[in-house]
Amino acid sequence: MKYFLSICTIIILFSCAKKEATHNDEIKLFQYDLNIEFADATKSPLTEEDIKTFKALEFFDIDEKYNIEADFELTPNTPVFEMPTNTDRLPLYRKYGIARFTLDGKKFELSIFQNQQLMTTVEYAEHLFLPFNDATNGTTTYGGGRYLDLEIPKEGSKKICIDFNKAYNPYCAYNYTFSCPIPPSENNLPIAIPVGVKAYK
Repeated sequence: MKYFLSICTIIILFSCAKKEATHNDEIKLFQYDLNIEFADATKSPLTEEDIKTFKALEFFDIDEKYNIEADFELTPNTPVFEMPTNTDRLPLYRKYGIARFTLDGKKFELSIFQNQQLMTTVEYAEHLFLPFNDATNGTTTYGGGRYLDLEIPKEGSKKICIDFNKAYNPYCAYNYTFSCPIPPSENNLPIAIPVGVKAYK
């Protein structure tokens, strides 16, 4: 399954401290690429019926507040485990690290994972996976949570950029034939993250 392997999800890390205008352009490009992919019948996760009427995905407004430079802690030697999905498929992951950050005066932490199959490929050797739930699930966003794609920080770095403006839906939000990881309960945020891709209607 290639729900996060599209061109729009290949992350080129920029500093989280970029100027707001530059950040807006970056997110608009992310949104544009995602819409191009969804409109392409050879790449789109949409059903044949839905792709005929597809115009564009719906996004929240871009908000610089949710472009976060988080503290990053490696978690070496953590065990490989089978991550549950909405199907019987159990892909192998390992907790790669923990991101800690403050938002609206409250402290949060999220676990970041590494797919054990992807890490063996040249293209995705630096890829990290951040699935999460938040208080928008089931209302303005997909009920099964959303995903973020990250890259392994430079060696020795204790920071990682988490830009929730790039949060996207798993493919199973659009087509039940896909198998998608379920965000672990440790990544359930008790607050709303009103940025990124909205629920598909």
